[in-house]
Amino acid sequence: MDIILNVLPLNEAQREAFRAAAPWAEHIFRPTSDFPNSAMECPPDEFTTATIVVGCVGPEFLRKCPGLKWCQTWSAGVDPYLAPGALQEGVILTSAVGAYGQSVSEVMLASLLSVMKRLPTYRDNQRERRWADAGRVKTLRGETVLLLGTGDIGSHLAELVKALGARTIGLNRHPEKPLPCFDELYHISELDELLPQARVVAMSLPGTAETAHIMDARRLSLMKPDAILVNAGRGGAVDCLALAQALRDGKLWGAALDVTEPEPLPQDHPLWDCETLVLTPHVAGGDHLPCIMPNIVDIALDNLRRYHSGEPLRNRHL
Repeated sequence: MDIILNVLPLNEAQREAFRAAAPWAEHIFRPTSDFPNSAMECPPDEFTTATIVVGCVGPEFLRKCPGLKWCQTWSAGVDPYLAPGALQEGVILTSAVGAYGQSVSEVMLASLLSVMKRLPTYRDNQRERRWADAGRVKTLRGETVLLLGTGDIGSHLAELVKALGARTIGLNRHPEKPLPCFDELYHISELDELLPQARVVAMSLPGTAETAHIMDARRLSLMKPDAILVNAGRGGAVDCLALAQALRDGKLWGAALDVTEPEPLPQDHPLWDCETLVLTPHVAGGDHLPCIMPNIVDIALDNLRRYHSGEPLRNRHL
C-alpha cells in the first residue's frame, strides 16, 4: 500500500477528494504554506515511510524517504529536484505546470502596460506631489510581441496581448506544432534574427543550461532601442547587470521583471536605481489568485488517478 504525504494547504473537501482519488493509499496531511518550516515538523517516520509526496518538499527531506516512488510538486518549476543527486534513482517527478498561466500572464501584462504608459514615473511624481506630463507613451496595437516560451504562461500572455491588437511570435523547440494565439512560431535558435523585429520581448522560459543568460548584453543590443523586456520565467535567463546597464544608457524603453538573478535582489544591485524598470519580487505566481490552489489540486488529483490506472502522468520531468 502506498503512503501519500500531502503538504498542500487543503480544506476538508479537498482532502476528501484526495482520499476518493486514491482509496488504495494511506493519506497523511501535513498542510503548509511556508515550506520548509512546517514540513520539518513532520514526524521522522512520515518521511521514512512515504512512497508518494504531494507538494513542494525540498530534496533534503525527500532523501529521507527510502521508499519514495513519486513526487508531485505544487510548483511549475522543478529546478532544485533536477540537480544531480537531488532525488534517488527511479523517482518519478511531476509538476503543477498549467496552474499558474492566468496569474503570471496577468502580472506580466500589467507590468508591461505600466512601463508602456510610464506609470512608474507618474507614481514617483505622485509621491513628490508633482503635476507633470511625462511625454509620449506606447500601445500594443500593431506592435510585435516576441514570446520566448510558448507553454502555459506564454500562451496565456499571447492571448492577452493579441486581444489588445499585437502580433505574436513564439519561440520554442517545436515550432512545427501550431499553437492558438501565436501568429508565427520559430525555433528558439532563431532568436537573434527575430529580436530586432519586436517591440516587446516577453520571457517565460524554464531554468536550464540552455536558457542561462539567453538574454545577455549582446542580445539586449539586438533589441529595438525603444523595446521593452519582460521576464517572469527564471531570473537567470537574463544577465541582470547587462540589463541594468542597457536601461541606464537608455538603450531600451524599459523593462519589467518578476524574477532576478540573484533572488532576493541585493540592496546594492544597480537594477534598483533603474527608473524605467518595474520590479516585483517573484510574486506573479505563488498563491496570489484564488484559482491557483484549485488548479494545483486538480492536476495532482488527475495524476493520482493516472498513476493508479497506469496512464502517462501529466507534467512529467523524471
